[in-house]
Amino acid sequence: MARRILTGYRPTGKLHLGHLHGNLKQMIVLQEEAECYFFIADWHALTTDYQDPSHMREYTEDMVLDWLAAGIDPDKAAVYRQSDLPEVAEFQLYLSMITPLGWLERVPSFKEQLEQLKGKDISTHGFLGYPVLQAADILVVRADGVPVGEDQLPHLELTREITRRFNFLYGETFKEPQSLLSRSPRIPGTDGRKMSKSYGNYISLTDPPDEIRKKVLSMITDPARRTRMDPGDPEKCSAFQLHKVQTADRLEEIAERCRSAGWGCVECKGILADRVVEALLPFQERRGELESRPGYVWEVMESGLARVKPLARSVLDEVRKRMGID
Repeated sequence: MARRILTGYRPTGKLHLGHLHGNLKQMIVLQEEAECYFFIADWHALTTDYQDPSHMREYTEDMVLDWLAAGIDPDKAAVYRQSDLPEVAEFQLYLSMITPLGWLERVPSFKEQLEQLKGKDISTHGFLGYPVLQAADILVVRADGVPVGEDQLPHLELTREITRRFNFLYGETFKEPQSLLSRSPRIPGTDGRKMSKSYGNYISLTDPPDEIRKKVLSMITDPARRTRMDPGDPEKCSAFQLHKVQTADRLEEIAERCRSAGWGCVECKGILADRVVEALLPFQERRGELESRPGYVWEVMESGLARVKPLARSVLDEVRKRMGID
């Protein structure tokens, strides 16, 4: 049997280069090799953005448009909205009955997010329990593999722990899902930190050429290179990390020109900006075509839901029987 893959994104706005070179390209490859389920994680978005959900519909449409324009094929992968599958919420309730509180409190991102999102009141049951919701997403389709970044590995390991506990209590029911790490290097934002919408340091896939060039030219380079004539260390340059995925065919030349001060940082980043603009042009043209088809995004999600719902229903029926709620 083909592997079954599941992954999802929170609808928090348009996608950026970090998404494209991380999980999204992997999703495009996986849809050719496996049975794939790609979902819009709107319930997950509410764990931190429940106070203002006014843009949820817009962000959901944006995300699906980005997926389709990038190459996700709804005939090959089921694309659906999490909140349209109530079986997930019911399953989360059952899993929450067997998940120790200490397991949730030790997830590294729990304390990190509490620290980073001080402006939001996220000391809630929903935020603490979102790893259980994540486990329900994965197990409700019996996913064999889950594409994740390194920062998400603890979350997947918690899903594996919940799976083992369920099997121990109620009999062998689920296989433990495996992680599928992205091979792409970490994509830095304009300030050197990981590219993220929450940091405001991202280059959106829909940014116009002038905006892309402005953002690329603002990227932090080797801080030891104080003047044009100083040699640099490309591995200490944020722009060079982006060069690795955008200009791989010229990488050795770019590294040498940096080390020998053959190029200045402005010239180097100018080459990078041109390549990013060129690479995103087909995506942006395709996205424009899809935007001209009103309602198409919702047709795609309706079709995807019809494919995933029978599977989720059968899994939940078995869970109910195992837990004595038949």
